[in-house]
Amino acid sequence: MSSRGPKPGRGRGRGEDRGQGGNQRRGGAGNRVQGGNRVQGGNRGGGGNQGKGRQASDHRERRRQPAGLGGDRVEGRQAVRELLLAGARPTHEVVVAAGQNQTGLLAQIVELAAELRVPLKEVAKAKFESMTVTESPQGVMARAAPLREHDLEELARPPDGRPPFLLVLDGITDPGNVGAALRTAECAGVTGAVLGKHRAAHITPAAAKAAAGAVEHVPMALVPGIPNALARLAELGVWSVGLDVAAPTSVYDIGVAADAVALVVGSEGRGLSRLARQRCDVVATIPLSGSLSSLNAAAAVAIASFEVARHRQRAVD
Repeated sequence: MSSRGPKPGRGRGRGEDRGQGGNQRRGGAGNRVQGGNRVQGGNRGGGGNQGKGRQASDHRERRRQPAGLGGDRVEGRQAVRELLLAGARPTHEVVVAAGQNQTGLLAQIVELAAELRVPLKEVAKAKFESMTVTESPQGVMARAAPLREHDLEELARPPDGRPPFLLVLDGITDPGNVGAALRTAECAGVTGAVLGKHRAAHITPAAAKAAAGAVEHVPMALVPGIPNALARLAELGVWSVGLDVAAPTSVYDIGVAADAVALVVGSEGRGLSRLARQRCDVVATIPLSGSLSSLNAAAAVAIASFEVARHRQRAVD
């Protein structure tokens, strides 16, 4: 755990600025997340039959919001390949659409399924499309055991002994954003992720596809409330850094990145919830130079997580 002494706001007054951008709260319009997704057009919209197809896909996706963490249905070639390669949970079957050239990733999936003795089923394209829920499943899907839910205590103590580097998603409801955030965070070295049980996207097929296999490598906890989870992480010695466009400190200036740290990102429109923001030790912003006032949540995760990764690598060197 951290050897940096008392955490800001714990024993020294939460609002005190220790040169790291103490949690100086602002009310009203100031409470907007850096990752606020003001433009939702990436996965929506479109005209004619294409738009109707996307709407139908979105509707099926919403109906499949899992009660738990999810992850039992995986669609997309990269995601299915990583599911089989990781071997972290049982795969019940792989289904492919007929008429495809079995080359590249698809050939690898077929070979892995045979090697692992996972049942492989080929079905007509029309039937395959009726079985899938994402917009572009790339002709392959898999059914697997749901992802294992981890405890916060596990996430705060990675098995390799490294200081934990956690991603906390506070009420992000777009599965594509959840998946993209997990993919980027895994590449940056995140050791675990925390998702809320209520009013937040879990690992639906769309999230698993966007994550491109990251869900197989990032242990995740599903918690009743993010603010209480942040409080518990504080007890476990983990610093919480929230992203907020109105924060007084740049994400490039936070001084706790090399320690046990949790990066907290709010929802697409609302940003960090009031209580989650209050529980963060540091609230930081990603400086913007353009005309737009906020970043997509997944983009904010990408910038901030690699900045944390840079600090951690420098500490090792």
